[in-house]
Amino acid sequence: MSIWLHFFLFAVGIVLIVKGGDFFVDSASYIAEISGIPKFIVGATIVSLATTMPEMLVSVMASFQGASLADPAEAAGKFSMAVGNAVGSVTANTGLILSIGILFMSITLSRKKFLVKGLLLIAAVTTVWLGCLSGKLSIVASVILLTIFAIFVFENIKSAKSDLSGSDERPKFVKKEFIIKIILFVIGAAMLVVGSDLLVDHGTPIAQFLKVPDGIIAVTMIAIGTSLPELVTTITAIVKKQSGLSAGNIIGANIIDMTLILPLSSLVSGGRLTIDSQGLTYDMPACLIITLLAMVPTLITEKFRKWQGVAMLAAYAGYLVIIIGAGAV
Repeated sequence: MSIWLHFFLFAVGIVLIVKGGDFFVDSASYIAEISGIPKFIVGATIVSLATTMPEMLVSVMASFQGASLADPAEAAGKFSMAVGNAVGSVTANTGLILSIGILFMSITLSRKKFLVKGLLLIAAVTTVWLGCLSGKLSIVASVILLTIFAIFVFENIKSAKSDLSGSDERPKFVKKEFIIKIILFVIGAAMLVVGSDLLVDHGTPIAQFLKVPDGIIAVTMIAIGTSLPELVTTITAIVKKQSGLSAGNIIGANIIDMTLILPLSSLVSGGRLTIDSQGLTYDMPACLIITLLAMVPTLITEKFRKWQGVAMLAAYAGYLVIIIGAGAV
């Protein structure tokens, strides 16, 4: 197969997961609401999970494919892609996308609402790094990460309940609209699966053509590609001056990426999910440093500062230069 066809199908995969994610989120929210599930639960759980679906499917798919490979080197490549995508998405969300939001918007957050989520994100990133020092994600770390995820969902529902005002009426049931939403739900889910498969299948040939490790492709092209929903949300928030929407969406997506995707990937791999040297030496430390730059000053001052945006963007750019340079050696 031509390398240009690999690039084309890789791009098609990105388009499919972005549009598929839109269809999936909208239709899932509608179906849940029409079924009588309160809107605050829909927003706090279903939508939060759905916006991270691209990253989740790419990593889980890569782990599943890696587990079925007999060649240790080929399996390691798939596992590098799974871990690199999850960690790289958090780094891109924070160091690139949130930085853009900070530079173009004034983002002030209530410490009461922000404190728990900020601390959960720091705890999750730290747990992932420490839990992978052995070369694999430990069982203890997986349990801690899933516990953090459960706390995050509980906190989301609790916060949404406290913010709930007025009646929570169901949308009017219209048979034609309901059927359309069901169809879009199925189409969206299928687009997510096919798009994720395309990214994983064609990311490896692209990495080989560019003579860079699978892990670098995962933390750059794939991670940024699967983070496009967050990027679109941030740009929309900038245009509409909805700063809290951007920050809240990114922080929530990062927590889910860290606490749900990696434990699921480890489970799907049958405990074979190995962490390569790039992940331990560069990806995870960079993720933690950029997360601390974003969270710690904001927890103290209740506001994202312009210097944070500059520092996070510089750290992200420096990280990319280092890993690309290391991969070229």
